[in-house]
Amino acid sequence: MARGKSCCFTGHRVIPQESYYRVLFLLRQTVENKIKEGYTDFYAGGALGFDTLAALTVLRLKMMYKNIRLHLILPCISQADKWSREDKRMYERIKDESDSVEYASFDYTPQCMNRRNRALVDKADCCIAYCTQSSGGTVYTISYAMDNDVAVENIAHLVNSI
Repeated sequence: MARGKSCCFTGHRVIPQESYYRVLFLLRQTVENKIKEGYTDFYAGGALGFDTLAALTVLRLKMMYKNIRLHLILPCISQADKWSREDKRMYERIKDESDSVEYASFDYTPQCMNRRNRALVDKADCCIAYCTQSSGGTVYTISYAMDNDVAVENIAHLVNSI
């Protein structure tokens, strides 16, 4: 199903320190390529790690590309309750600077993360991923995207080539 020129993100919460700057470089390059292809709406899930990098990348690129928008789809209102003060501050900044924020669930439930992941994919026609594992939420989201004809670009395959 065609959704327009929108892209979602999915990736791991932990990015190895030795790969961090390469992931960041590839992420920015990939997002900027999507912008040049006409993509305007970017959807992130608000988790620590790759989601945060993706959201910050879109916010930085908004300074150059005024027509792009960052939308957050968060699993629940209490998502960041147990995070460090610094992580919470970044999370709130990203929420404040986003063009829209919606929640998959009011309260935490065992299903709210998967509900958030499906909502991200349902709004997108491409997915930029950072996936190095064979199980977990990122793998679930990539599988859901592929099952729904959403193109997936896994930048993890390129990390060691730069």
